[in-house]
Amino acid sequence: MAKIISGKIVSQRVRDDVKRETESIKAKNGIVPGLAVVIVGDDPASRVYVNNKKKACAEVGFKSEEYALSAETTQEELIALVKKLNASPEINGILVQLPLPKHINEKAVIEAISPEKDVDAFHVSNVGRIMIGDYHFLPCTPAGVMELIHSENIEICGKNCVVIGRSNIVGKPMAMLLLHENGTVTITHSRTKNLSEITRNADILVAAVGKPKFVTGDMVKNGAVVIDVGMDRDENGKLCGDVDFDSVEPKASYITPVPGGVGPMTIAMLMKNTLMAAKIQNGLI
Repeated sequence: MAKIISGKIVSQRVRDDVKRETESIKAKNGIVPGLAVVIVGDDPASRVYVNNKKKACAEVGFKSEEYALSAETTQEELIALVKKLNASPEINGILVQLPLPKHINEKAVIEAISPEKDVDAFHVSNVGRIMIGDYHFLPCTPAGVMELIHSENIEICGKNCVVIGRSNIVGKPMAMLLLHENGTVTITHSRTKNLSEITRNADILVAAVGKPKFVTGDMVKNGAVVIDVGMDRDENGKLCGDVDFDSVEPKASYITPVPGGVGPMTIAMLMKNTLMAAKIQNGLI
């Protein structure tokens, strides 16, 4: 039977640490970290995420600004807003909620964000820094996964680590973070042959494929650490992950649940990144 790694408990610990440090720099230096969140259109999932980010900012003591723009907003208008936020001394982190409407080029918008304020760590210069292991910010979801692994003192060095998924947001940076800690990393994806053979060799398996209950018990080695990044709906419309929890949990040594696993970590790590940005921009690092 696997030990459940609770993202609720670990994320609360991260937020408590951020809150303490925020109170300290406010008292000593008069600095209040500021996060601007921009949402374009009325995607319901995006609205939930944005509301959760605002709540988290209030909890840790950040200044939070929301810019809710209509779906008809042009790319030029959005980039003009980003440039205005880049120049604002009160804003340390800028987050443009994805996905954007189809007429807006996401890449162009991300590139417009100052790398110092790119608390999602999507800008090419931040991606490059992650590649060479010299970074200030990490993408929030992979950073949250690492925090969960560290919370249980799970050894990564020398272990076979398999990542299912190769997205720029999770799969690729996840592989780099495991590699930086001396894991032997395999990235698998939709074109991978003999996927089950590869996953059965994994000491640490990270599922970020976006398919409900994709990873089943027969794909997992006994004693593996299984991290489920997925946020899906099953055939009954119930929230589930990329891992078939019922068949995998008896074989794993550690497993993250959905909900309550990686999900809460993403916003906690965003708070951590925003605090780091405020410290860098105010010469405290």
